[in-house]
Amino acid sequence: MGYGIKLHVCGDYACFTRPEMKVERVSYDVMTPSAARGLLEAIHWKPAIRWVVGRIHVLNEIRFENVRRNEIENKISTSAIKNAMNGKTATLAQVVTEERQQRATLMLKAPAYLIEAHFDMTAAAGSEDSPEKHYNIFLRRARQGQCFHRPYLGCREFAAHFKLIEPDEEMPVSFYSDKPDKDLGWMLHDIDFMNNMTPKFFRAEMRQGIVRVPPFAEGV
Repeated sequence: MGYGIKLHVCGDYACFTRPEMKVERVSYDVMTPSAARGLLEAIHWKPAIRWVVGRIHVLNEIRFENVRRNEIENKISTSAIKNAMNGKTATLAQVVTEERQQRATLMLKAPAYLIEAHFDMTAAAGSEDSPEKHYNIFLRRARQGQCFHRPYLGCREFAAHFKLIEPDEEMPVSFYSDKPDKDLGWMLHDIDFMNNMTPKFFRAEMRQGIVRVPPFAEGV
């Protein structure tokens, strides 16, 4: 196991979209491991390291809110971008007013989590890379609030605030610390990028406000 960190994250809203919902956005009850990994990578990531999420503490009560949002029907395709770069098309644009759609979103209100994670060194690590180096870089950036891009909670419009929990700092208490266990059902673990972008899932259960994330190899 690599060097471990604890990061407190929160926001006004979050939406960790269930992939089985094709039209309307419906959030999982809690943050997914892939969303937690993406948030950590927003603070510090290099090809030499791979973040591994171990536990997700659900700090606030799970509350949902239903809203309608404007979205666009399609994205600009990769082929259209390549044609524009090669001079085959004169313009590269998307008229939002012609593709705007209103979709319902069942999102989380006032979520807060504590992420426990570590990183492993990858085959891309060079002689200048070491666990101590990347660990200290992450600590420095997290303490100063630095990030490569603004972390978000599922959707980019739901910005995340983060704070490093120091080793001697008392951890926040979960709302569910004295509540019965809760079966969260099948949850997206992460995407297997080495196997044709295959999604992998695991059976999530919240015990005393903590979701323990199994090793990625154990996902289905």
